[in-house]
This record gives sequence, C-alpha cells and structure tokens, in this order.
Amino acid sequence: MRRNIVHVGAGNLSYEIREIVGVAHEIESLGQEITWENIGDPVQKGEQVSEWMRGIIHGLVDRPESWGYCHSAGVLEVREFLASRVNTRKDGVQISTDDILFFNGLGDAVGKIYGFLRREARILGPSPAYSTHSSAESAHSGYNHLTYDLDPNNGWLPDLDDIRYKVKYNDSIAGILILSPDNPTGAVYPRDMLEEIAEIARQHDLFIITDEIYAHIVYNGHARLHLSEWIGDVPGIAMRGISKEYPWPGSRCGWIEILNKHRDANFATYVESLFASKRLEVSSTTLPQMSIPLIVGDKRYTGHLDRRERMFEARAQEMHDAFADCDAIIANKPSGAFYFTVMFKQGVLNGHQTLPIDNPKIRARIESLVENVAADKRFVYYLMGATGIVVVPLSGFQCSHDGFRMTLLETDDTKREWIRKTLRTAIDDYIR
Repeated sequence: MRRNIVHVGAGNLSYEIREIVGVAHEIESLGQEITWENIGDPVQKGEQVSEWMRGIIHGLVDRPESWGYCHSAGVLEVREFLASRVNTRKDGVQISTDDILFFNGLGDAVGKIYGFLRREARILGPSPAYSTHSSAESAHSGYNHLTYDLDPNNGWLPDLDDIRYKVKYNDSIAGILILSPDNPTGAVYPRDMLEEIAEIARQHDLFIITDEIYAHIVYNGHARLHLSEWIGDVPGIAMRGISKEYPWPGSRCGWIEILNKHRDANFATYVESLFASKRLEVSSTTLPQMSIPLIVGDKRYTGHLDRRERMFEARAQEMHDAFADCDAIIANKPSGAFYFTVMFKQGVLNGHQTLPIDNPKIRARIESLVENVAADKRFVYYLMGATGIVVVPLSGFQCSHDGFRMTLLETDDTKREWIRKTLRTAIDDYIR
C-alpha cells in the first residue's frame, strides 16, 4: 500500500482462548478426541436453558416489534426496568434510563469503551487479565496493557499497594478496571476492598470500569454486589449482560450502566461519544433485550440464580479437592463465575518436560509447536496431545505466573470426574 493502513495497536490484539481452537482442531484431525475446556459457553457444555425461559422467548418471536429496529440506546421499556432495579439497591447510586446503553454483546461494549478513549488515556487492569479487555486497551493506546497484580497467595485478590503505586506514579492512568467475580481466577472481591479501590480513584480523579457479567454467579457465602452499591461519588461504568446468566451467549446482548456522569464534565463528554457511536449503528439486537424484563422480572428468576450458584459451588469444591494435596501448584477455590485456575509454583516447569503421546503424528506436531513457547503453554500443548483436554495457558492472560484456566461447565458428572482425574494425573506425570 502507498500508505501504511495498519492501526498502531493491531499487533496487540490477542485472544488465546479462541486462538488455541485452531491448534486443537488440527490435533483432532490427527485422531485425538477433544474435550473443550477453553471457553465459557455453558450451552456448548450441555447446560439446558430453563423451559419457562424458552417459552418466554418463543412468545417474543410472535411480537412484530421484536423483528425491527429499537432505539439506538436500547428498548426504552427495558432500560426503564434496568434503571429501576439499580435504583432499588440500598444506599446505591441512582440512575435514569439515559444512563443505560445497549451493545451487541459485551465484546462490542469493550471495543467501544476503549476505542473512544483518548489514546493517551490508559486503563489500569488486573493481571491475570481477561484477554478481551487487555487486548482492546493495549490496541487503543499502541502500548502493552497496564496491569496491577492479583495475588495468588491471597486468593487472587488485588494488591492494593500495587494499584496505589501505579496510579500515583503514572499520570496517564485515567481509570481502573475491576472484574469481580474475576475471569480467569473466579475470585470475588470483598466490599471493603472495592471501596478502597473507589477511594484511590476518588483521590486521583479517575473513573472505574467494572465487568459484572458474572455478578449473579457468586457462592461460598459471597453476596451479589454491583458497582452502584460501593462506588460512592466516583464516575463509573458497569458492564452487564445475559450471556452467562440465562445463559444465552448467542444472544449478543449486553449493556452498560453509567454512574455519576454529572460529577465530571470530561467524563460526561466521553460517555456522550459512546452514545453517539451507537447512534451511528442505528440499533442493537432487539429481541434479546425484550426478554430481560420478562425473564429477570419473573418470580422464578431468583430461584434460577440460586440453583446455578449452588451447582457451580459444588463443582468448584470438586475441583479444589482434586488438587488439594498437590504441592507443586496453587489452586485457589473460586467463589464466583465458572472457571478454575491452576498456577504452577515458581521453578516447577521447565523446557524439557513432556507427556507420553502414543500417536506419532500428534507427538510430532506437538513437539513442533512447543519450540520457544512459554513454559505453561508447553504444558497445555502436551496436555492436549496426550489427553485431548484443551485449557488456556495463564500466560495468555498477560500473566507472569505459569498455569492454566479451565471451566466448571461440564454437565456430565462422569465426564467431569474423568477431566479432574486426568488433569491431576497429567500434572503429576509432567513434573515428575
């Protein structure tokens, strides 16, 4: 091209969760049966959406308005419903329908939120980092994503001193990103810790972004907690959706809730740019939005959430028990979402460890893939070749610790037990 057309941040777009799929399909074509533990799709892993929810959605198909455009910010009645739910939270920030903006899934929201920031304005996010956020943030700036540490020796909770230090000495930081429940670790941050982060933001005139896609999947005694309940007077954006709750990942239906927009004129102008960008697209998906008041407002919905939380709590305990006596790793029991992270202790992995692979073609392909890769990615590839289990290396989450993330989504009890035992045996054999 006579002009360089490549965006300065194009090289920072990476999504290991999906990128490993191509490798897995290749190994599958060579004869290995694949068990997908790489992505958080409950439907793919066999979870059935409740019949009463499906009935509501069937009914919406017969409503003519579900086939048309809606307001560019989202269906008005749905935004009124969501605003009223925010406003009923005790001592929380109050919002209006004009503070809610719908997107075609939270991936769309993430792209807009970072893409319409001034390039010099940076968002400080957690490490391990969820790839959609870290890639979008680094792509918008053209530099590596800025991160604060989550401490594996403290249940993967944020290192508040690290946040304070980085905010104080890097004035390009304009906001702080929080994922609670966290992906990939499953950590749920206590309210007093969240309030401390809000105080840091207040002191340094920052805004807060929370990804709350798993806010209604918490257990081990934790309460469902939303940004509006602890942010105080700090400007913020809460990201919400139905993909993990119904679950309906194929709906591509997410929204943001804007908090304390009036507190800062610059923040308000930035928010208006997000609304303007959606007006250019005319409309987000209509039918999934229309389902929200009917499903979330149904008296059966609370029981639905309670049941799923108990289910994932039991699965988290199963996984934790499977690794409890393994001295080579740190495997904190998650308290939210549906992921399980295994971290290898420092020095456990090296560039010479292998797993036996009977199929010579698969073995040869894996050996070609592990040249000059991160130590945990080497383990992940050997695990795939030897057992067919596909997990995501922790290094793919912009993390300095070796490890991997898997899901708690398998619905078949026998298959789930096989996964646990196979993983544990593979770890023992690999580090022996």
